[in-house]
Amino acid sequence: MIRQKIKALIYLTLLLFWLLTAGTACAGVNHNRVVALTVEGPIVPVTASYIQRGIKLAENEGIACIIKLDTPGGLYSSTQQIVGYILNAGVPVIVYVSPQGGWAGSAGTFITIAAHYAVMAPGSRIGAAHPVSTTGQTEQSVSDVSSQKITEDAAAWVRSLAQLRGRNVQAAELAVRESKSYSDQEALKIKLIDARARTMDELLKDLNGKELTIRDGRIIILTTDNADLFPVAMNLREKILTAISNPEVAYLLFTLGMIGLIAEIYHPGAVFPGLVGVLGLLLGLYGLGTLDAYWVGIMLLVLAFGLFTAEAFVTSHGVIGAGGAVSFVMGSVLLFSGSGTGFAISPWLIAVTTAFFMALVGLLLLAVVKGQKRHIITGTEGIIGQTAVARSPLNPAGIVIFSGGLWNAVSEEGAVDEGEEVVISSVKGLKLTVKKKNNS
Repeated sequence: MIRQKIKALIYLTLLLFWLLTAGTACAGVNHNRVVALTVEGPIVPVTASYIQRGIKLAENEGIACIIKLDTPGGLYSSTQQIVGYILNAGVPVIVYVSPQGGWAGSAGTFITIAAHYAVMAPGSRIGAAHPVSTTGQTEQSVSDVSSQKITEDAAAWVRSLAQLRGRNVQAAELAVRESKSYSDQEALKIKLIDARARTMDELLKDLNGKELTIRDGRIIILTTDNADLFPVAMNLREKILTAISNPEVAYLLFTLGMIGLIAEIYHPGAVFPGLVGVLGLLLGLYGLGTLDAYWVGIMLLVLAFGLFTAEAFVTSHGVIGAGGAVSFVMGSVLLFSGSGTGFAISPWLIAVTTAFFMALVGLLLLAVVKGQKRHIITGTEGIIGQTAVARSPLNPAGIVIFSGGLWNAVSEEGAVDEGEEVVISSVKGLKLTVKKKNNS
């Protein structure tokens, strides 16, 4: 009898433990948590990747997703990806144009209209979504037929999104065709958005009880009153790529790369400037490529790099360097002029960068000239018999490195390969006569 009671007590304990575990699991699934993403700055590929990750997390947790949006616009291709993620999400996606004074410009307009529920903070605005060419040309530079096709496609897309979400189709189309912009109050009045909210808490209270239809036709009733926010920040990789994808950061990285490589060329063997230059150049090219920078602008910057480098090898009395400065400024101005993204480099940043660039190149050139003059002043006795290294093949003329400076040289004993050591036999002005070291 006692044994039966013990068994019954054990079974009852196990049953209570199972019910408690199941109840806790159910509570975890139905817990009122909302995934919160924050998108600030241009819409670029990493932004689309971040939003996709956040929506997938919300789907796995069985909760809603809020995107706090503040953007001047961005890439059309990335915008299409983000809108696709929202339309096909298995949970309601709410776009909240925030903070107060925020902006859902251009690409942000499409994203906001595509949301299951669209909200704006006081002082924010939406619109100015007139399309541009996705091939790196502005509307004014492409043919009228191509321009019309782009506009018609974007207008049809925004009409489709507005119809799907039951929003003001005409107002949405005007934002595309005429770059019309609306304040938060105007957008609410004409039913382009669903609500206004000063804070996230106010938004969650407003969402409570709302019925939203997702991709498969299911109606989700939100229970967000006193819900816990689950903020999802960008990971380290996404933060780095986002920073690099900033137009001005990409421009500065590219410029830094050019400076590093020029410093290495002017003073071979320094190593560190070369490593920094290669890294900066690659990161800058990645950022500019991500932002669809105008190829003409990039080519002009590369030309400037070539001219600044040539200044160290050709005596032009500053003419080549001046040409490099002009090419650098023109490339900087044109870098995003035809990208169709609305990005631009600040004129002040261009001016400061150009001045710094020219000053640094001038100092490097001065160091090279001083190095050459210093050896001449000491007299030929201090130079003749010294060892130099061929910077380029001598056949018979070329460039050698001597005491950290670049010298014009002529071989008196046939061709000399690059990197081969030579001995200085005579000096005439800034030109050296050399012979192979193993023959001296």
